Amino acid sequence: MNIGKVNITKALENVEILLREDKTASPQIRAMMELLVVVINLLLGKLGLNSSNSSIPPSKDTERKRGSKRKKKGKKRKPGGQQGHEGTNLKREKNPDLIEIIEVDRRTIPQGQYTEIGYESRQVINIEISKHVTEYQAQILQDVHGSQFVADFPAGVSRPVQYGSSIKTQSVYMSQQQLVPYDRVRDYFADQCKIPVSTGSLFNFNKQAFELLEEYESLVKLHLITRPLLHADETGININGKLLWLHTASDDQWTMFFPHAKRGGEAMNAMGILEHFRGILCHDHFKAYFKFGCTHALCNAHHLRELERAWEHDGHRWAKKMQDLLLEINDATTKAGGCLTEEAAKSFRSRYRNTLTRGDKECPPPDPKKHIGKRGRPAKTRSRNLLERLRDFEEETLRFMTDNLVPFTNNQGENDIRMTKVQQKISGCFRSLEGAQIFCRIRGYLSTCSKHDVSPTDALQMLFDGRLPEFVVKLE
Repeated sequence: MNIGKVNITKALENVEILLREDKTASPQIRAMMELLVVVINLLLGKLGLNSSNSSIPPSKDTERKRGSKRKKKGKKRKPGGQQGHEGTNLKREKNPDLIEIIEVDRRTIPQGQYTEIGYESRQVINIEISKHVTEYQAQILQDVHGSQFVADFPAGVSRPVQYGSSIKTQSVYMSQQQLVPYDRVRDYFADQCKIPVSTGSLFNFNKQAFELLEEYESLVKLHLITRPLLHADETGININGKLLWLHTASDDQWTMFFPHAKRGGEAMNAMGILEHFRGILCHDHFKAYFKFGCTHALCNAHHLRELERAWEHDGHRWAKKMQDLLLEINDATTKAGGCLTEEAAKSFRSRYRNTLTRGDKECPPPDPKKHIGKRGRPAKTRSRNLLERLRDFEEETLRFMTDNLVPFTNNQGENDIRMTKVQQKISGCFRSLEGAQIFCRIRGYLSTCSKHDVSPTDALQMLFDGRLPEFVVKLE
């Protein structure tokens, strides 16, 4: 790695050579210098890392450059909607709620006889936010003996005054879908609707939705186990100042979120999906996933970022060639309809292995002779670890080019889990594990409904009305 005109990597190698050859240095000086070399190497490993060459999220990369580094083919696109794009615009309503007749001010036109021949219409679309109260008056009948009979109230109407399902729907929608904090949801109802709703009531609405979705979540778990391909991911969440983990298992139709104190296998087993899953699991190479007896596919977006770091920091040309090769394979696979022919795949595998072989020269394993007298195994560089990983997991890395079910990246899983990080930015943390569990179950339900073209508002309204969307009913 270079800083200005100084090759820091080469300078450190020279220091290590001098330390080995210098017999006059005392053990204390030698130990101190070795420690300094280790510290400098650790700092160099972090210097210059960004969202394009590491796992640093774009939100924390203040210096990131917008746009993709991939070369754009063809003419540069103009701003705005492209040709063939179906735009969105206001449409005239056939049955307006209110019609106002505007008559011609005859004082502004010449005097004479006029006949009305029609009208020119224009529509203005507004919204009305107001409180709507329904009072149920149950009839009471009394017979000649004084016995009284009262009509039954509708199901769910059990108190003298209570909140209706539409308020619960809007409350849960704002807090769980739009991630608005409780205090601001409360202020919205008080200011816009003139309805007093405490934060305790808002929590109870979310808890009620959570309880109503218990059977739904069990059905989704059973369904996910039978899917041919799943995406898995995990991310840290803040629960009252403590780091816990949010896990996801999903595909393009279904989403499941699960919070747990642990990140690894214990949490994944508690989730109750992966230990029974036998399809293809797409993930980011977290070792805990490999304990499950399914077929694995690795996320190449992570590989591309790590290869970018090996090229930018360590100057390894093999990394740049491997990065270009993976992108070339992806383009070829896409053009072939998602699966390459056996001959094409064999050719790409040969180039893949040759690139790694060239990498052995630029990025050799550590020299055992330099480790004589030291404890533990010789430390490998990041680039060397990446090279060996790509070699050992070739089948999992390139599975996307021979199986049309497998995507190039784990973007589905990462996209599904991304909004949980937005929630943490807005609210700071969950106040309890119960709050995280409520969020995960409701958010998973809303994500799944969205994938089936059911809007969050409709999904929640159906839930509080005591029914579930049609696609869920079919699972039963």
